[in-house]
Amino acid sequence: MTELVEPAAGPLRPRGGGHADDQREPAAAPRWCDRCGESVAAGPHEACAAARALEPPRWCAHCRRRMKVQVVPTGWSAVCVEHGEIRG
Repeated sequence: MTELVEPAAGPLRPRGGGHADDQREPAAAPRWCDRCGESVAAGPHEACAAARALEPPRWCAHCRRRMKVQVVPTGWSAVCVEHGEIRG
């Protein structure tokens, strides 16, 4: 798996085939709530933002796929088959 790091400019995703030696490019702005999976344009997600302070994301904010999430005592990891892994 490729570990992706989210800088202030936005999340990164692998370019091309997703190989670790490929250059990375910024992904598009998130269109989906990473907690409930609904559109961010549908309205404020204040309850989701509050819950995300304590929970890992469950949905990919870029493609709306359900992610595989693993929670361990030291943090969490969430994997999208299209956009890779994020950790927190």
